[in-house]
Amino acid sequence: MKRSRSAWFAAIMLVLVLLLATACGADRKGTLTVYAGLYEDHAIKAIEAFQKETGIKVSYVRMSSGEILARIRAEKDMPKASVWFGGPADTFVQAQSEGLLHPYISRNASMIDNIYKDPDGYWTGIYVGSIALVSNKAWLQEVGLTPPQSWEDLLNPKYKGMLSMADPRSSGTAYTVLATLVQLWGEEKAFDYLKKLHKQIRSYTTAGSIPGRSVGMGEIGTSIMFSHDAVKFYKEGFRNIMINFPSEGTGYEIGAVAVIHNGPNLPEAQTFVDWALTRHAQELGKQVGNYQLLTNREAISPEEAFPLKNLNVIPYRHDWSGQNRQRLINRWVNEVQSEK
Repeated sequence: MKRSRSAWFAAIMLVLVLLLATACGADRKGTLTVYAGLYEDHAIKAIEAFQKETGIKVSYVRMSSGEILARIRAEKDMPKASVWFGGPADTFVQAQSEGLLHPYISRNASMIDNIYKDPDGYWTGIYVGSIALVSNKAWLQEVGLTPPQSWEDLLNPKYKGMLSMADPRSSGTAYTVLATLVQLWGEEKAFDYLKKLHKQIRSYTTAGSIPGRSVGMGEIGTSIMFSHDAVKFYKEGFRNIMINFPSEGTGYEIGAVAVIHNGPNLPEAQTFVDWALTRHAQELGKQVGNYQLLTNREAISPEEAFPLKNLNVIPYRHDWSGQNRQRLINRWVNEVQSEK
C-alpha cells in the first residue's frame, strides 16, 4: 500500500514538473506591445507575420511619431511597450537624448548601411522616404496652374486655402519638412518662408498622410508629404494625384525601429528588431501597398519607390534634426502656427 502511494506521489510530482516546464517555455515565448508609426495595414501585416513565425503574441497601438514620443515620455517610469516600430529617425534621436531608448545592435544590423542606423544601436533604419509636393491634376487645370516644381511655387496666391500639411508637433512627416527647409536655407530664411506658407495653408493635420487623401478627393489642391504615401493613394484609385519634387532640394526620412528603455520582455523586443531588419520582413510592406525604399541590402524595393539618387536630395542630417527637434517645433509654434 505504501509502495502504491509512493508511486502515485511520484507520478503526480512528475506531472507537476512537466506542467511547470511547459509554463516556463510559454513564458519564454512571451508577449510584446509595439507602438507603430507605420500605416495601419503595414503594421498589421508585419505583426501577423512576426507572430506566426516566432510564436510571440503582439499587441500594438498605431500613432504618429510625435504621439509615440509623447506616450513613451509619459510612461518612462513604467513603460507599457517594448518596441517603437516605424516613423522618422529624427524623433528617435530626440527620444535617445532623453534616455527613452535601449541600445541594441542586432545581429542583422550588418545588412543595413551605416548611413541608415545609429552607431550605438539606439535605432536602426528599415525604410527610406522622400518629401514631395503632391497635387490634384484636375484642380491644377481648373485654376490654370502647372504642377508646383519648387518651394517658392507654393506661395502663388492661387494656392491660398488649397494647401495642406501636417502639424510638426504630432507628425514626423511635417517635422521632416521643417528640418529640411532649415537645413536647405538656414534657420532665418526657412522661418520667413514658413510664415508666408502658413498664410496659404487651410489646415494642419495630426498625421502626415492625411493631406494626401484630401488631395486625391479634390478637397485640397496640393499637400506637402512623403512621396510613398502619395503613391499609395494613387494606387488606391485617386488617379488625379501628381507627384513632384521641389527643385531647390528636398529631404528624406529614415523610418526606424528601436527598443524602448526599461520596457517589458526585452528578449522578445530584441527578437522583433532582429526580424524587422530582415529582407523578408521589409518586403512585406509592398504586399499591402506601401512603397518606401528598403534599407536591407538584399531587400528589393518596390518599383514604385523613388530612388534618392534620382532626386535633388539635400545632405539631410538626421542626428542634427533630432537634437534640434523640440527647439525648432517650439519656434514654429511661437512664430508660425500662432499667426492669424
